[in-house]
Amino acid sequence: MTTPWGELALTRFPEDPRDRLRAWDASDAYLLAHLAEQETPLTGTVVIVGDRWGALATALAAHAPTQITDSCLTQEATRANLARAGVEPGTVRLLTTQDPPPERIDVLLVRVPKSLALLEDQLLRLAPSVHEGTVVVGTGMVKEIHTSTLQMFERALGPTRTSLARRKARLIFCTPHPALKPGPSPWPYVYRLPDGIGPVSGRTVVNHAGVFCADRLDIGTRFFLGHLPQTRGAQRVVDLGCGNGVVGTAVAVANPEAEVLFVDESFQAVASAEATYKANGVPGHAEFRVGDGLAGVPAGSVDIVLNNPPFHSHQATTDATAWRMFTGARRALRPGGELWVVGNRHLGYHVKLRRLFGNSRLVASDPKFVVLKAVKER
Repeated sequence: MTTPWGELALTRFPEDPRDRLRAWDASDAYLLAHLAEQETPLTGTVVIVGDRWGALATALAAHAPTQITDSCLTQEATRANLARAGVEPGTVRLLTTQDPPPERIDVLLVRVPKSLALLEDQLLRLAPSVHEGTVVVGTGMVKEIHTSTLQMFERALGPTRTSLARRKARLIFCTPHPALKPGPSPWPYVYRLPDGIGPVSGRTVVNHAGVFCADRLDIGTRFFLGHLPQTRGAQRVVDLGCGNGVVGTAVAVANPEAEVLFVDESFQAVASAEATYKANGVPGHAEFRVGDGLAGVPAGSVDIVLNNPPFHSHQATTDATAWRMFTGARRALRPGGELWVVGNRHLGYHVKLRRLFGNSRLVASDPKFVVLKAVKER
């Protein structure tokens, strides 16, 4: 990546030489060029929100910024890119969206997220730290910035305008208004599940901002809930890519002896899963982990993995995440252990499962979704 201060070698995480997706895009480059062209004073506390793979934090490391992200993969990519650039550990402060923000922010740089809810939550959480002199600049691709995006900046911080587009990217300029009192974030959002979906019928769901389908049960999960495996005794079950934890909670409700591990790369998701589990007073044993799939889970230690894999990485469509999840599941499962997957019919997950496990059985299907089971035979 070419920046006003030199060239940077950047990678996504986990590194894959076959991955053709870049660790930066035109919106990152546009923001950095603007800061240099306008000679923006990057003094005081510089906060970067929504950095995808650490491109902004690495380019601005000389100003000791604070990065706030929802993704542990972003944090790992940032650490690797900073090390590659020769930046001393600790120069860039890494915070999650669940951490308290800095008390004062002098420069706020926002990479617009895909989720408007996450943008709302973060801007409202950061608003008390912003002052009249804070420089606020947002960035995103044209297709990511909508009228609702600009309205969110205006509601949370103050008057907002946009730049001309450059290489299909656009900047957002916001002037903090000291008299504006937007109030606290409305997140997390709590709602009751519908009836007729098995053990969690009528149960409570807690969703932090940015979690998929935050205000309702998505149709893929609903279909999966009707076809979950029956667990027995103290089996170790993983809700992989747990989101708000409804699937793992359903297992725990049906079998209080089960040991359920909730895993997601999103800090918001794991916080939601833990809150959902606790809100329902489930008496079983559960563990909540933010991480890269099943990395760190001992090989051969799991009986069942339940998975609804994403097929997007930010705006890019890719099966790389699903493949890593399936590969990690095979390693973590004991012989005879089972991976259960729900997905859109057109994604062809049965082909990947047969290639990896040597088998794949159709458990259930409807016009849109399939539930598949693969068994680790040895």
